[in-house]
Amino acid sequence: MKKTILIRYIFLFFFTLITLGCEDYLDIVPDRTQEISLLFNRRETAFNALANCYSYLPVQDDIYASFVIASDELTTPIQKEPNAIKLMKGEQSVSNPKMSFWSGYSGGAYQGSIWEAIRSCNILIENIDLVIDMQQQEKDEWKAEAKFLKAYYHFLLLTYYGPIPIVDVNIPISADDEDVRIEREPFDEVINYIVETIDESILGLPLRVTGSNDLGRVDQIIARAIKSRVLLYSASPLFNGNSEFYSGFTSNEGENLFNLNYDIQKWQLAANAASEAIIAATGQGVSIYQYNGDIPTFDETNYINPFIKTQYDYRYVVTDPWNSELIWGNSSPVDSWWRLQSGSLMKNPSASSGEAAWQWIAPTLRMAELFYTKNGLPIENDLTFDYNNRYDVTPISFINRYVAQYGQSTAKLNLDREPRFYSSLAFDRGLNRSWGEFWNLKMRKGESHGRNANTGDYLITGYGLKKIVHPDSEGDTYSKLIRYPFPIIRLSELYLNLAEALNELNGPSQEVYNALNFIRDRAGIPNVQDSWSDSSITSDPGKHTDQVGLREIIRQERLIELCFEGHRYNDIRRWKLGLEYFSTPVKGWSVDEDNQSGFYNVIDVGLRAFNSPRDYLHPINFNELNINPNLVQNPGW
Repeated sequence: MKKTILIRYIFLFFFTLITLGCEDYLDIVPDRTQEISLLFNRRETAFNALANCYSYLPVQDDIYASFVIASDELTTPIQKEPNAIKLMKGEQSVSNPKMSFWSGYSGGAYQGSIWEAIRSCNILIENIDLVIDMQQQEKDEWKAEAKFLKAYYHFLLLTYYGPIPIVDVNIPISADDEDVRIEREPFDEVINYIVETIDESILGLPLRVTGSNDLGRVDQIIARAIKSRVLLYSASPLFNGNSEFYSGFTSNEGENLFNLNYDIQKWQLAANAASEAIIAATGQGVSIYQYNGDIPTFDETNYINPFIKTQYDYRYVVTDPWNSELIWGNSSPVDSWWRLQSGSLMKNPSASSGEAAWQWIAPTLRMAELFYTKNGLPIENDLTFDYNNRYDVTPISFINRYVAQYGQSTAKLNLDREPRFYSSLAFDRGLNRSWGEFWNLKMRKGESHGRNANTGDYLITGYGLKKIVHPDSEGDTYSKLIRYPFPIIRLSELYLNLAEALNELNGPSQEVYNALNFIRDRAGIPNVQDSWSDSSITSDPGKHTDQVGLREIIRQERLIELCFEGHRYNDIRRWKLGLEYFSTPVKGWSVDEDNQSGFYNVIDVGLRAFNSPRDYLHPINFNELNINPNLVQNPGW
């Protein structure tokens, strides 16, 4: 596959000069100032400074350091639990915060403090003009990249901590203690700073990066797309007029850190940004992904079933490297072994080695229930779906032979579902393409794809994760895993951003339906109007014509389309639904049973805990508060 510049960044020698931490608060005071000036003498050494700015981007494709697992959509056996799941179990603390972007944290890959990242960006912006063997245009482009990254890093901190200090320039080394002890700024001021900085960066960024050695570097399309996300979050219930949670959240001087008055115009800004990002992206060839490779026909007629074609469209939207829908992606180091794909890849019972196939990241039963039926409706709203008996076992009919094994039996829950269900989830008596082969899955204990004896490598819910595993990845060695950039943002999100913002602004409209239908068309399900207008199949006809009803539809569409990509944790929080989703046990099938009747019993397989409103924002390590008494802790911590 093509190598991105982000991969190359990882293998550049570690630039100690920039990343050395100082003892002062936020790591915003540069050390060794005289030596830093030498770094920007030549382009070659200055490039390392730019590489360092990118190196702090969170590694999404990492079991131990990624927020992809932080929610109720994935789980693991207890002995395999990463910090993200421990966080979701309520094991967060101010003495040792888990998954801390503020202070940095260890995992499979170390995630440095985002404040260090901001400092690195400021160093480049302040010094790049010193380089003598670069043209001014290239200097301006690098400066614009660092400026955007600085804004993005502020946004990451804002997402998890709410109001934060704004660090637009590094504090001089001669500054006294009080100058270093800066304060948290009101949320809206931070948002304004982030948006203004992104807008400034766009002026200097290239329109679209297409060179194979530069893929992953920031361009105008990426900047506009992230701006859309920033403004969507700003308008969301957690941050927009949330007097329920934050009426007493003030600075040391008594200033409210949140505007407690709801502002509907924030949705207008979000809608405008999403629309502008879509126009810019599609104008540069970004498009909803369609799979163009070979598709199995399953019989002698060589007929390609459209249902199968749609499954491939969605299965490859993440794993096909640098495809048409990807706006911005980030790649792990090529030699890392802690990637999500390894943890999710099922073992091949016929392979002599399973080094890179761990088979212990499992989708939860809640995710199996989230996907629509084949009619594009939630399972509880489809009159043709036997919702009340969804856990019952039923024979697999001939008509379902393209998704499950004809003549075998499985839960009703696994049949008559939309294509994205079958692209994302592996289930007992289902079908799966893996290791470049076609598998008939048998997932009860002792069977070929189930738990063997009492091994720790097993799918604790009885479901496997297909979506982020490339179908041709083989797990006998790590070198046979197909590498791809994990998506930071793709075009589908922009359409979902637009739909959500427009509905919150003015309620249902054809423009909202059109945005959703871009997603649903590729998903192979009927459009919103057809699904929700047919009283013969829906128990709630006309739901899409009401703002509240359409809000629920948009949210479910988003949770399905962007599942397992690291969005759910933040989306549930910004909608203020944490208590509803994150405070109930994780459920799955009884995977330690070796017979059909025993296996298909729903049991609790893990815990989730959510303290509202405390857990909507992460705690700042109390050591940081001791260093800087001007900071205030987040509510509840």
